[in-house]
Amino acid sequence: MFKTQIVKLLSRKYATKTKIAVSKPIVEIDGDEMTKIIFAEIKNKLILPFVELGRDYYDCSLPNRNATKNQVSKDAAEAILRHNVGIKCSTITPDEERVKEFNLTQMWPSPNGMIRNALNGTQFRESIICRNVNKYVRGWTKPIIMGRHTFGDQYGGKDLTIEKPSKIYLTVKTGDHEEKFEIFDYKNRGVAMVTFNTEDSIRNFATSCFRMALERQFPVYFATKSTLLKQYDKLFNDVFLEVYEKNFKSKFAQANLTFELRLIDDMAAQAMKSSGGFLWALKSYDGDVLSDVVGQGFGSMGLMIHSLISHDGRTIMTEPAHGTVTRHFREYQKGVKVSTNPISSIFAWTRGLQHRAKLDNNPDLGSFAQTLEKSTISTVEEGLVTKDLAPCVFGTEFREDQYLGTSEFIDKVAQKLGKLV
Repeated sequence: MFKTQIVKLLSRKYATKTKIAVSKPIVEIDGDEMTKIIFAEIKNKLILPFVELGRDYYDCSLPNRNATKNQVSKDAAEAILRHNVGIKCSTITPDEERVKEFNLTQMWPSPNGMIRNALNGTQFRESIICRNVNKYVRGWTKPIIMGRHTFGDQYGGKDLTIEKPSKIYLTVKTGDHEEKFEIFDYKNRGVAMVTFNTEDSIRNFATSCFRMALERQFPVYFATKSTLLKQYDKLFNDVFLEVYEKNFKSKFAQANLTFELRLIDDMAAQAMKSSGGFLWALKSYDGDVLSDVVGQGFGSMGLMIHSLISHDGRTIMTEPAHGTVTRHFREYQKGVKVSTNPISSIFAWTRGLQHRAKLDNNPDLGSFAQTLEKSTISTVEEGLVTKDLAPCVFGTEFREDQYLGTSEFIDKVAQKLGKLV
């Protein structure tokens, strides 16, 4: 049943004019579950009929990561650095239940961490705005770009369980000198965590955010909790101010743009009252959480663009802003019609292709990617939507006949695209 469905969804052919030639390849990173199905449909219905595209392919699905002992993730990261453009499907980050489900030899990490470290970049997320999609935060009429620092902090730190009464210390060793700080005296069982960061990584992050803001003509807000973390967050603030003053202040003035340091709780409240139209820079954990809040506030995580851009701006990895959509995949396996929003996955392809076009000076490819984005947005604005967007377009009492299945939606976009290219 499952294999038959895949054959059917890839069997339809779409007529096309002369294909757009792309001289250099992109790295295609395959993934898991429902997004794997969606990526295959997008590639075969919306990309390959129109573009002659070389693809350096890596299967980063969980079974193949296990079979290769995660070597495939390392190979994919190295390939992105070679080719400068990676387009990635969502992948499973296994927990204990997944280890049993897939009979894994160990709890393999997400490929994302390895790729982030290889690219040494900044993660940017931005919602796609469709006129007819009523937002959960009604005042947001302009995009909010979320810039997330991806080095260190909780994701690179060390956490551990303290099983019995203990004292925990932090030891700092510099050459022959060693200094020890007592952190906490445990009377019973507890937990501990150590996080870290570097001035160089913060400097690169700040530079990326200011450069993106100038490109998009948006003001920048950098939000921390410096009143609490008086040394840790203060370094972030000091570096942002230094980079701004030395390298961007005059450029921002010429563009009539501003930069502000804000406390994160104050900024979160201010963002809810705003109309949008700014770049919000955040530390890693804060950016992870609040980018999902912002994405949902605009209507759906399926309407969010996700890019990881190297600090020199030359290399990019794009991917959907959501996970593998396991619940929908289980229904799909049963042969049930599913209505997963493919828009974030479509924009992963278009933004990757736009970067390939920019690097290669290929205006035809850039124009095609923009046309595919416009075709997707106009499909939604005609009222042709997936189930997650139905309440934002038709209200909470929407009918089943008012939304499309995933394949039906992609077909509608393909029909519209075929008339424009």
